Amino acid sequence: MLFNSAVFPLFFAAVYLLYRLLPHRAQNLLLLAASYLFYAWWDWRFLGLILLSTAVDFVCGLAMRPAGRGGRWLVLGFSLAVNLFILALFKYAGFFTTELARALAALGLDVPVPILKLVLPVGLSFYTFQSMSYTIDVFRGRVKPTADPVLFALFVAFFPQLVAGPIERSERLMPQLAAPRTVTRAQLAEGGHLILWGFFKKLFVADNLAVIVQSVFEAEGEVSGARVLIAAYAFTWQIYCDFSGYTDIARGLAKWLGVELSLNFKLPFFASSPREIWRRWHISLSQWLRDYLYISLGGNRHGKLRTQFNLLATMVLGGLWHGANWTFIVWGAWHGLALAIQRAIPVRLPPAAKPAAIALTFHFTTLGFLIFRAHDLGQVRDLLTRMFTDFTPAPDDRYALTQLAVLIAAPLAVELAQFLRGDDLDLLMRLPRGLQAALYVAMVYAIVVLGASAGQRFIYFQF
Repeated sequence: MLFNSAVFPLFFAAVYLLYRLLPHRAQNLLLLAASYLFYAWWDWRFLGLILLSTAVDFVCGLAMRPAGRGGRWLVLGFSLAVNLFILALFKYAGFFTTELARALAALGLDVPVPILKLVLPVGLSFYTFQSMSYTIDVFRGRVKPTADPVLFALFVAFFPQLVAGPIERSERLMPQLAAPRTVTRAQLAEGGHLILWGFFKKLFVADNLAVIVQSVFEAEGEVSGARVLIAAYAFTWQIYCDFSGYTDIARGLAKWLGVELSLNFKLPFFASSPREIWRRWHISLSQWLRDYLYISLGGNRHGKLRTQFNLLATMVLGGLWHGANWTFIVWGAWHGLALAIQRAIPVRLPPAAKPAAIALTFHFTTLGFLIFRAHDLGQVRDLLTRMFTDFTPAPDDRYALTQLAVLIAAPLAVELAQFLRGDDLDLLMRLPRGLQAALYVAMVYAIVVLGASAGQRFIYFQF
């Protein structure tokens, strides 16, 4: 089920009305049933995967308590093996079997390799990482295992953030689900603001920018280098407004249920270095990679060279997390190399140089997203070649540039104001009520009249 589908408002209204009438235990049962219905709306057969991950990690969490050190390792290994096997089978098996067939053919070996083509379940990477983090944290002694199967199942499947995050930690989300919840007026106001702002970014900004992006990345003929650059800017803003829009809606819905989800974006286009990007962009994933992968590889504890390798390996695997394609791997390496270089050659910029650093970092990010969006590395090569060797604009490029400027004007202006006020993300909510109401009316108008047709999937659903 999509947040921007016609059926979702009816679904959420029914759930919400029942939720406010029920006691705490019944609320959790309702939310769990609603979460499974929400997920099954795409294909009920994939419920088996989320139920399997939930059951395995719930049992493994309990099994770690009485197990000795060696037994705990075995239990953790079993949990990770099951989760990673499911992830590898549905997300990567087709990619690796295809690459193996190509490698054997290149060596002149006529060996038949069965190519697996499986449908990727929506949100598989998100709920798998969330469930895995629980067993790892139990193993490390950071959290105590829960004996409540409903509580744990709801932690894994909580529908506002189920299919595209934020990737929550058990130590943050489970206590909120375990305790009785009271929905405050502040949460209702903040939630409504986030939901409206999220839909504005998705339906008006991101989905309209998709037309510019597709005109280049899905083009059958050649386009100018100028149009490639415009499309690269457009996709950078499209994926940001699409993904952060989903997160805003998810956080807003959760607030209406009395639950606080993690902040996942913090003005990422005002980062002034590659390291700062990952403190502002997809924060829950970057923290997951840091805590469960980078640190597990050794972090910065084994010398400079090993630290650089760990950074690069973490980001390459982070790129692969996004999908089974060489473009994602190269995109991860692009960021990993930048992080390694920044760590090896630390530079302190004077305050006067910060605007230039922000601009440079934004273009570094934009070039990375061109790689991310391309279908394959051949298209990356072709687009970059056009950008740097045939930049002459075509007659309709000016119109595309105007579209881009109009669509990003509002989020850019809002985020610039928030940045200049010290990353004040609640700035709009403190405006005078008259101005605030006018902005909300304008957003509703943009969504209803100027927004793209409802039902377009969020980009990160494919991951």
